[in-house]
Amino acid sequence: MWGKHDLGDGYFPEDLFVYADGRISRGGYGATDLAGLARLLASGKVALTRPDGRERTVPPSKWLARYPEPRTDESFLAEVADEISRLAGRPTTAERLWEAVRGYQRDTTEPNRSLLREAYLAVPAHRRVFVLGDMDRQDRPLRILVTDLGEPVDGDGPVATPELHQGALDYFTDVDASVERAEQKRAVRYADVPVGAPQPPVVLSETVYPRGWPAELGAFALRNDYDAPFTYAGETYPTVVHGYWALFAADRADHDRIRAAATAREAQELGGGAAGRADWAARRLAVMAGLLRAKFDQHPRLAELLAATGEGAILYSGSDSPFWRDEGSRGGGRNWVGRLLELIRSELLAAGVGPGPGRAG
Repeated sequence: MWGKHDLGDGYFPEDLFVYADGRISRGGYGATDLAGLARLLASGKVALTRPDGRERTVPPSKWLARYPEPRTDESFLAEVADEISRLAGRPTTAERLWEAVRGYQRDTTEPNRSLLREAYLAVPAHRRVFVLGDMDRQDRPLRILVTDLGEPVDGDGPVATPELHQGALDYFTDVDASVERAEQKRAVRYADVPVGAPQPPVVLSETVYPRGWPAELGAFALRNDYDAPFTYAGETYPTVVHGYWALFAADRADHDRIRAAATAREAQELGGGAAGRADWAARRLAVMAGLLRAKFDQHPRLAELLAATGEGAILYSGSDSPFWRDEGSRGGGRNWVGRLLELIRSELLAAGVGPGPGRAG
């Protein structure tokens, strides 16, 4: 949108924020509602286009036009209302239009065609050409159906006839058939995708236990800093963190010093301060996979705990680098530890490892 300050004449671009409860704000400040936005538009404090900008040329024929109708204050308010409905989980005008199309397909009576016309005209005018998602036909089938017999479509197009109406109805029949064929192809192509609601993700958050690990096993035991000594490549490491940073170190003395660290946090700090292997970027993913496999291979109860997490995504958070951790809504994290845990879980399930109670061995 374009807005202006009370003390100035010039307009500047600004964002409009819309919320599910109907609140609307300019630039994230100054909350109002749809009625308030209408008043702002009417007062000239906000505008849809830069007031001194060039006006778009109106096409000579509405029927032949390939462009949406001009956006007006009224149609923009309707679009904002649609967005509020979408955020709140209510049907939008486009969704209600498709319901009206289905109703008219089932029963081609005049009352149902009138409902179709009302639903079509409720869609914001500047968005109607996009409502069918058809780049070639655009919304012409709808414009034909809402035109009374004997009247020219759009005022300058072909006269609506029973044959023209039937052709528009056939269009929607063809669309339904195309959608059904696409769904059948998708079912074949994605036959291995689980059906039903997806399982919620397993979040492995970094947690501190000053008095030692709890006696009852929990998700914390799946983390890399959990004390579960294991042997990898002929060396024994107290935790995966110890193993990872010890193998990162280029110097053998640093390796041994990191491996002997009292805690996983100390091992990480010592490892981060040591000179690393020159080829570490190419090796680190394979090393982490090997360490994790060794941990769960050598601790059957931890393997059962991992297998019991089901099939949902595993999100690993903490102080590790973004390469290893998930960063949620902030993005950027690649969550490779979580991905590797999912892979190992799949391997365990394929090998017949099942969930069971108990403590780590």
